[in-house]
Amino acid sequence: MEIVLYPHPALRYKSVDVQEINASLRKTVEEMFDLMYAASGIGLAANQVALPYRLFLINLTADPELKEEEKVFINPQILKRRGQTCGEEGCLSFPELYGSVERSEEIVIEAFDLQGNLVRYELNDLASRAVQHEYDHIDGILFIDRMSEEERKLAAPFVDDFESQFRNQQKNEIIPSDEVLINQIKAMANLQQA
Repeated sequence: MEIVLYPHPALRYKSVDVQEINASLRKTVEEMFDLMYAASGIGLAANQVALPYRLFLINLTADPELKEEEKVFINPQILKRRGQTCGEEGCLSFPELYGSVERSEEIVIEAFDLQGNLVRYELNDLASRAVQHEYDHIDGILFIDRMSEEERKLAAPFVDDFESQFRNQQKNEIIPSDEVLINQIKAMANLQQA
């Protein structure tokens, strides 16, 4: 398992619901936390490790020692949004790229945790922003899509560079073709829905 970089097709895939919370899923979540910490991130969605599941996790401290700060969101639903705020965001699938993104100031979200309990959070500030960023991921929406036109123009050279590096790796057969990757993603999604 590894964090995939833009424009990997998994990042644009609208994820499917997780059908069962089991040992395999818990192991996946554990690996995702390890990858997130290794990359100094505060959130990671399943799409970012090429898994088409409605699942993401956060630890706003980015500190692996603070296990009590780890939150897992399985099949989440944002129930309410209030206010608007603008702030800088980055993304582990776009290393070193940052941009200003408008988000709801406060949200109410429900999701299942790793024990299968339905949990509900009322979030604001960084927690609200991080959760909305990861929630977008599982719908195939990226933070560059939420940037203003001006911000997108500033980000364009970096985004183009990610695209170019990815396509070169495909050309050199380091990364499979989009077609192969999409078929792998669809097969995993179909298994989850079976």
